[in-house]
Amino acid sequence: MPVVALIGAQWGDEGKGHLVDLLASKARLVVRYGGGNNAGHTVVNHLGTFKLHLVPSGIFDPATVNVIGPGVVINPEVLLGEIKELEERGISTAKLFISERAHVIMPYHIMLDQLQEDSRGESKIGTTGRGIGPAYADKMSRTGIRIADLLHEETLLTRLRVVLEEKNRVLTRIYNAKPLSLHDTYLRYLDLGHQLSEHITNVHPIIHRAVEKDLPVLLEGAQGALLDVDHGTYPYVTSSPPGAAGACQGAGVGPTQLNSVVGVLKAYTTRVGEGPFPSEIEGPEAAVLRQIGTPWAEIGTTTGRLRRVGWFDAVMARYAAQINGIDTLAITKLDVLDTLPSIKICTAYRLHETQPEYPPATVAVLSQVEPIYEEMPGWQTPTTGVRRFQDLPDAAQAYVARLCQLVGARLGIVSVGPGRDQTIIVSEVL
Repeated sequence: MPVVALIGAQWGDEGKGHLVDLLASKARLVVRYGGGNNAGHTVVNHLGTFKLHLVPSGIFDPATVNVIGPGVVINPEVLLGEIKELEERGISTAKLFISERAHVIMPYHIMLDQLQEDSRGESKIGTTGRGIGPAYADKMSRTGIRIADLLHEETLLTRLRVVLEEKNRVLTRIYNAKPLSLHDTYLRYLDLGHQLSEHITNVHPIIHRAVEKDLPVLLEGAQGALLDVDHGTYPYVTSSPPGAAGACQGAGVGPTQLNSVVGVLKAYTTRVGEGPFPSEIEGPEAAVLRQIGTPWAEIGTTTGRLRRVGWFDAVMARYAAQINGIDTLAITKLDVLDTLPSIKICTAYRLHETQPEYPPATVAVLSQVEPIYEEMPGWQTPTTGVRRFQDLPDAAQAYVARLCQLVGARLGIVSVGPGRDQTIIVSEVL
């Protein structure tokens, strides 16, 4: 059975949680491999509507084991809040396991994230202010606090004393903020570790036992490939590698054990926050794509911010597919396009007298490109009730086929609504 990485192939918010929820009944193990509570997955199923930020979206299937991998940065209070809400709504978290190697988002990370963003003024990045970047920065500078540290009093106190002394100097001398108390912070996070202790373990044996037994394993991504810290629209990116390479690193699975990479793409494009967006549109067509007031409304799950919207950008999508080895596409929100008489696809860029084959690395240059559009006829008929690909309108089938051709991957899934039953399986992905 396969090990499949399901990743966002745009700027996040592609509907990954919705698909993981659907595929969880086939997976025996779902691993969230990166990011933190800056990500949000909205799941709509027979149990209701849920907004998850850290818990893997496979939690709704009682037979599925769910792991928060070592590549994730965890705010313990947010995670405990999610666990409590799930339990109160009748969802068992008995099979939720947290890697002891995952890093902890501390209160100074959140403070610094917000203070740094405020100090940027008009040059702000658009961070969620939840401490993700500073937590990853400390991880790389080897000053981070890990989940395992919360279970060892002496280790936590020793590490926290050194780190907090440095952070308080930055907070007070650079930002004129109040220092954090070592005593209060230590006791608070010791208690948070105690509350999470039944879920904390060495997840390596869990993951590799599943791989060795050929059980179906799903690696669940957060954010999207175009927000990758190395390959995305830097500096308007996240602080981790959300793509296929990050899936292997963040879960602890060797790249040769990955059988397939499923790229999730909306039938159009959206982006939350700052950064270049070549195919962005405004006006009546943008209002249609935003679908305000519907379950598909383009509002950030985590931030609550209105998403920027635009036509499908095949240049970006093809680039994302290439750098991640995407072999299968899951196209979501096709139904959002149902009322449009015609639909545009950005198939190329124009930059002065040239047509760059790939997205320029420099934001200033990328912001200057002009999208070259191909226009296709709309179908102007509802698709939300369709359950087989061949029953979609001919124009809708042609549109989806064109996207696959431009991206360079086969079609696996088409989604025509937020519900589980509104997802059309074209070819098996797990």
